[in-house]
Parts: sequence; structure tokens; C-alpha cells
Amino acid sequence: MRARIGWTTAGVLCLACGSAVLQAWAQVGQGVSKSELVVGSIQDLSGPTAASGKQLRNGLQMRANEINQEGGINGRLVRLVIEDSGNDPRRVRLAADKLIHVDHVFAVLGQMGTAQNLAAMPAEFAADVVNFLPLTGARDMYEPPSRLKVAFWPSYREQIETGVLYLAQSKKVQRPCAVIQEDDFGSEVLEGTSAALARTNLSLTEKLVVNKAGMELSQAPPRLKAVGCDLVVLGIGARDSLTLVAETRRLGSEPDFVGSSALYAALDRRTPGHSTDGLYAVHTVSQPYPDDVSKLVRDWAQSYLNQFREPPTVLAVYGYYIMDLFAKAAAKAGPSLTLEKFETVLESTTFPRDMFGSPEFHVSASDRLGSRKVRISEIIDGRWIPITTLLDIATE
Repeated sequence: MRARIGWTTAGVLCLACGSAVLQAWAQVGQGVSKSELVVGSIQDLSGPTAASGKQLRNGLQMRANEINQEGGINGRLVRLVIEDSGNDPRRVRLAADKLIHVDHVFAVLGQMGTAQNLAAMPAEFAADVVNFLPLTGARDMYEPPSRLKVAFWPSYREQIETGVLYLAQSKKVQRPCAVIQEDDFGSEVLEGTSAALARTNLSLTEKLVVNKAGMELSQAPPRLKAVGCDLVVLGIGARDSLTLVAETRRLGSEPDFVGSSALYAALDRRTPGHSTDGLYAVHTVSQPYPDDVSKLVRDWAQSYLNQFREPPTVLAVYGYYIMDLFAKAAAKAGPSLTLEKFETVLESTTFPRDMFGSPEFHVSASDRLGSRKVRISEIIDGRWIPITTLLDIATE
């Protein structure tokens, strides 16, 4: 009986201790302690997109390390917790629960992929954790507006509408075509294509839906050649896009091709030969080539190479930019960081362009997309070359 009473007393003391810890978290804020600011990210580090996930992780960590070397954010060191999803939405949900309830993160930064973000959002929003600058052009990332949504990629629909409109006018396109996959991404690409063509009094010469009963990717190139397409809009994955472009060229057909920021990010290094010349993509920041005209970018690329023993891609730039923008907003919110103060800063501040040429960034309570500007690049001699400055996205 005595032992039982002792256990009960210890249990009460433990509960009291736990209550005090919870009160301390509540007073300071989720993820915010006297010495640390804890943020998280969920990336594919072991699945089919692991190369991209590792670049994103490296970019986030690179900037976090610099911030900590500079003394942190208002005296708090940044602790970045990375969870591996293996590109599996089920693992994403488990990772989100851990970040929220074990690591007590203030925000989840730069998570890549529509399905992955949608899997994490319910847990994040239930705990008042910010989903900050996800890497996807899905409109769900900023619509409907919520203080827990902060996005920076215009929707795939808007990207494609802008790119198709620009190329249709500058190239005097007569026979536009589209190759899309049968999912939400393909639907958004088709919507953007149709909107742009309507503004130029054109209509699709051919629409091919691949991965659908009766239509394989291998059937698309001969069909594109047969109908004489001069512009092909790509609403398929990056690997399929490269296959399609190469096979269409092999058949002697030379249309231009255009894709979204997802395609740009996926083709992150030199492509072999000239098989992809004439491939365009709509995007925001540019690939950080080691011979960039900007010395700041060249030095940054060299620093990245020294730290991670591989050249950086645009995904590393995105990770670095996301951590940097988050840190600027958190620092401006002051020493007593809360979600409310963080939101006030975001909605009252216009963040300027950085060394990578990112657009100005600003959100409001009713508009959670921080930028509506893009640029267009073309692959020339195996590397992406910008052909426009920043453009306002096309709107109906």
C-alpha cells in the first residue's frame, strides 16, 4: 500500500511537471523557447524524388547554419528538424504528427509536392502550425485563405496560361497541342492552355491524354508529327516530358515545348546534346550555375559545393530562400515571437528581391500567395537560359 501511495504521489508530481512544461510552451509559443526556434520540413530523402528532397534540405540547412553563426533570431538558435517521407503520403502524416507533438515546431517549411502537403495540412492546421512556402503550384496551398497558409508559387494554371500566351504571340503559333496526364495537375495545365488560346483566338489542334485507357506515351510523338503541332504544352511528369521531346525530335518533328515550374525544377542540370533545345518552362528563380553573371550567386554556389560535395540546383536555392524569408519575418516579429506577431509582420511587410532574382513577396489576410510574377526560360545548348524578365502572370 505504501508503495502504491508513493507511485501515486510521483504520478501527481509528474503530471504537475508536465502541466508546467505545457504552460511554458503555451506562454512562449509552439516551437519557441528561450534559446531555440524550432521549425521542421518533410522531404523525400529515400524515395523516387530523393535527389530533389536532399537539395531542398541542404538549402534550408545552409541558411539555418548561417543564421545560427550570426547569433540566431533575436537570440534564439534555429533548430531545423527534417523528416523523411519516402514520397509516401501515409508517412507524411506520421512525420507531421511527430514534428507537431514531439518536436513542437513553429512552422513546416518548404515541403515539396501537392499530395504530400495536403496529407500534412490537417494536422498542421489543427495545431496552429504554419505551412510555409510549399513547393507546389496547387491552388490549395493558398486557397481558401488562411493565416496558416503562406505560398509563393503561382498556380500551375496561371504559370501555363502566362507561358502559352507569351509563346503563342512571340512565335506566331498556329497549331498548338497539349499532352497531359489524367489527374489534377494535367487538368490545371489544360485549363491554363485553354485560357491562353482563347485570348489569341486559337484552339487546340490536338489534345492527348496519356496514361489513360487506350493512350500510351509512345503513341503521342507520331500523332504530334501527323497533325503538325508547332507548340506542345506539357502537363506530364519531367521524365515523360524528356522522353516525349526526344522521340518527337527523332521523328523529324520540331515543335516548341513548354512546361511549368515543376518541369524547370526537375531538369536541374545540363541535358545531353541538343535534344531538349526548344524546351521552355515558366518559373521564378533561376538555376544557380557556377558561371552565373552574378558574383554573389557564383560565390554561393561554390560555398554550397564545398559544404555538400555536389553542385546546387534550383531546389537548393528554394530551400535557402524559404529559410531566409522565414527568418526575416520571425526576426521582425521581435523577441516575443507568436503566431499572431508573425502574421502581422507578413501582412505588413513587402520583402524585396534577393540575389537569386526572386520576385518581391507580400501576403495579406485575403491573399496568401506572396508573388504573382514569373519568368520564362529556354534550354539552349543543354542549359536553361532566361528569355524574359519577371512577368506578371496572365489573368483573365
